[in-house]
Parts: sequence; structure tokens; C-alpha cells
Amino acid sequence: MKKLTTALVAAALLASASACAAPAKLSTEATCDRIKIVASDSSANMGKAGMTILANRIRPIVGGASDEMKPSVQAFLDFADESAKETPDEAKMAVLEADYQKAAATFGELCQ
Repeated sequence: MKKLTTALVAAALLASASACAAPAKLSTEATCDRIKIVASDSSANMGKAGMTILANRIRPIVGGASDEMKPSVQAFLDFADESAKETPDEAKMAVLEADYQKAAATFGELCQ
């Protein structure tokens, strides 16, 4: 009985791990919809804590983002991560802000 229980637990762990291992590839439309939902949350606009929340909500989207949107989603994440730091690197922020602006333009074009 103990071996059967161990085998069942192991099988369940493998099944749950494989479900988490590779995110499903989203279409551009689905990626846009997810980013819109994340960006529309008002808690994402509240200072450093809000940027941490925003980054943590964007992070799972990056892996499954469409090929067209992946660079933009990554730019949003990088900007949010750096902004959330106690003392963001100003030089890095300038580069990330330029990337963020490009990503926002791409988002505007693809996600109407």
C-alpha cells in the first residue's frame, strides 16, 4: 500500500510539474489582452510597490507571449523591475525607458 501511495504521489508531482514547465504559446491578441488586464489594475500605478506588483504580474506572460509581442513584454518587465528597485540605476533607466517607449508603440500598433 505504501508503494502504491508513493507511486501515485510521484505521478501527481510529475503531472503538475510538466503542466508548469512550458507555458502555452499565446496569440498576439491573447498576449495583448493579458497585458491590458495587467496594466489596467490601479495597484500597478502606486510607486515602487506598484512596480513590483506590475513586474510580478507581467513575468508569467513573457514565457508564453507571441513572437511579435515577446520583445515588448520583456521591455515592460525590465522597466518595471528596475523601477521597483530601492535605487534604480539612472543610466540603465534611460536605456530601459527608451525600450519601454518602443514597446508601448508596438503595443499600440498590434493591440488596438
